[in-house]
Amino acid sequence: MTGSVTALYHGACPVCSAEISHYQGYCAREAVAIGWADISNGVDAPLLAELGLDREDVKRRMTVLDSDGRVHRGVDAFLVLWHQMPRYNWLARIVACPGVYHAAAFLYDRLLAPALYAWNRSRGR
Repeated sequence: MTGSVTALYHGACPVCSAEISHYQGYCAREAVAIGWADISNGVDAPLLAELGLDREDVKRRMTVLDSDGRVHRGVDAFLVLWHQMPRYNWLARIVACPGVYHAAAFLYDRLLAPALYAWNRSRGR
């Protein structure tokens, strides 16, 4: 899959859904071409299989395909997404700085993403 950036997200998660909805609204207003794939309904199973991912992988971490079809997960996925949106370029540049990147990746990978995943699982999502 090549072309535009595509975000794979867990639409049944209220936190993920709210964040993606915000990004979708921004992209619609500003004509930013980003693809959005909600994996919560199972429709994208062939795409996930092609990428070597399953629904639980995407539920665990933000996942983005770049314009060359490469998979980015966690903070790297946010960086790819934010670089596409002019309003968020500044955030991408700050988070990409070595010390900030490592802190953000640690917090996201070790605390935020696992807590959100566990919370969703406890609610059957």
